Amino acid sequence: MSVQKYAVIGLGQFGTEIARELSGRGAQVLAIDNNEEHIDRIKEEVAYAVTLDSTDKKVLKRQGLDDMDAVVVAIGADFEALLLTTVYLMENNAKRIIARANGEQQRKILQKMGVTEVLSPEKEVATSLAESLLNPSVVSSLQLPDNYEIVEIKSPKGVVGRSIQSLDLRNKYKINLITVKREFVVNSNGEEKSECHVLGVPTSDTTIEKSDTLVLFGQIKDIERFLEIN
Repeated sequence: MSVQKYAVIGLGQFGTEIARELSGRGAQVLAIDNNEEHIDRIKEEVAYAVTLDSTDKKVLKRQGLDDMDAVVVAIGADFEALLLTTVYLMENNAKRIIARANGEQQRKILQKMGVTEVLSPEKEVATSLAESLLNPSVVSSLQLPDNYEIVEIKSPKGVVGRSIQSLDLRNKYKINLITVKREFVVNSNGEEKSECHVLGVPTSDTTIEKSDTLVLFGQIKDIERFLEIN
């Protein structure tokens, strides 16, 4: 299996974390920024780190970005630089472009340009925080188009001790259980500690335990209904 190759342009906090995460998962990462301090901060953690101005069309073209599986444009402070960089990537036939947007207006501009994958980290963080405040049982959530979401929730009292078959989530609530994360007590160097492991694809007779975390997929209103009832 060939190594996946990605470029991350713009190494603020957001771009740096993306580059680190990709590299940590075995991808070959090219990190690009016009600030040498940002490059020095990441260069030991990625395959390549280059200081350059991504709005310089000729310099950008020489980086071979059309050979990357995807290019993430994570420039946050200078929207004009983000737009120019994105246009040049399109002209250089980059296979996949993922661009950052600060606010709805920037998102609309990028979409009008033909960028289909737009990230709004601030909005996603705000949505996730609001979800956790309104529903304390929600551990994390991923918002999807058309009012769908994937959520991790602590086992509601009403489902503890019941089998997946008896819950009948699909028919009763129109939601799907993707998997279950379960805590196990293990002995490590003579000390007992708790570890969380994914059970894989749950079977119909899997019984929900109090400490379980359920990973659910469905429409937001249906998941909220499930939480309210249970």
